[in-house]
Amino acid sequence: MLKKPADAAALPLAGRKILIIVENLPLPFDRRVWQESKTLRAAGAEVSVICPTGKGYESLYEELEGVHIYRHPLPADGNSKWGYLYEYVYALFMEFKLSMRVLKERGFDVIQGCNPPDLIFLVAAPYRLLGKRFVFDHHDINPELYEAKFGKRGLFWRLLLLVERLTFMSATISIATNESYRRIAIKRGKMAPEDIFVVRSGPDLSRVRPVPPVPALRKGRAFLLGYVGVLGEQEGIDLLLHAMDHIVRVLKRDDVQLCIVGGGPSLASLKAMARELELDAYVDFLGRAPDQELFEVLSTADVCVNPDRVNEMNDKSTMNKIVEYMAMGKPIVQFDVTEGRFSAGEASLYARANDPIDLADRIVGLLEDPASRARMGAIGRARVEQELSWDYQAPKLIEAYERLFSK
Repeated sequence: MLKKPADAAALPLAGRKILIIVENLPLPFDRRVWQESKTLRAAGAEVSVICPTGKGYESLYEELEGVHIYRHPLPADGNSKWGYLYEYVYALFMEFKLSMRVLKERGFDVIQGCNPPDLIFLVAAPYRLLGKRFVFDHHDINPELYEAKFGKRGLFWRLLLLVERLTFMSATISIATNESYRRIAIKRGKMAPEDIFVVRSGPDLSRVRPVPPVPALRKGRAFLLGYVGVLGEQEGIDLLLHAMDHIVRVLKRDDVQLCIVGGGPSLASLKAMARELELDAYVDFLGRAPDQELFEVLSTADVCVNPDRVNEMNDKSTMNKIVEYMAMGKPIVQFDVTEGRFSAGEASLYARANDPIDLADRIVGLLEDPASRARMGAIGRARVEQELSWDYQAPKLIEAYERLFSK
């Protein structure tokens, strides 16, 4: 992170006031937005953030490391089209209400909207009449996400394409998490290439680092598999459980334990599935865990897994868990998707698309090859250290804002 010199006027964003709106996760739990906030603050900007409350983040206002965080409650996660719509409408109301409070208390020159959903441009629209700028921080491709969740297109899918287009039209610049998203901003968003900046969700290596392993996590078994991430339909955890079933029942391995860290709308159904497959003794669901517990799991794991289904959404999206596995020096097994392969390269093995048996076979093969595990882990860690960590992304974020304020 940038260090603040004695002369604040020398900072590239000195005197600027930035409001960031993120709907789906609280700060500082949302690591990407938290790193962005701290980077902008360290560059001299006054940063305010509007986000939801969450477990451990119930305070409606607090200042952390110079960042002003305004939180609001959200209804329970929606599992239907109408449930999502209600959640989005409620969130937009709360975001606009809090934006007026921020304007009165601190002021802002620009609103940075972090999707999902692609509706935050509606909050920014009235302020654009006052000369405020809008930055689109493109985290998810929502038309593809909808298709992955519901297995079809239709009216809602077309509506998502429309609001995505309106979001790009409203933005002075956009921030993409990878080259696939940048191409979408050009093709579907019709944005000028010079106004699109790729800022990857690189880990902060001062935070994401190995800790002493915890042998008890292995439950007396020789090997531990680790998974960290959201538990939803498109994440393919059901395929991972079928892979574990193959390892235990068909390959007759009783020396492999799986530890799953994360929460999400599918947590209860996945626990039920594990019980139905009689995998209770082989699979632990830790839920959403603090950093220390998460890092203990990853530090103890012999192999980390990413069972994201191969579909348009996952093929084009960069998953934070991949680079966090790499930062911890762990070898990976995943299905073969474009951005997953770009991030991991030779730090990962790639199973056939959505094939849990091939996933299981590659996991077991890697568990039996300690030399390959060590080599792959070292490759991944080096790639993060030399290219993907947040130290390499922060200057790109500052460059994007310098472009914004030069227009």
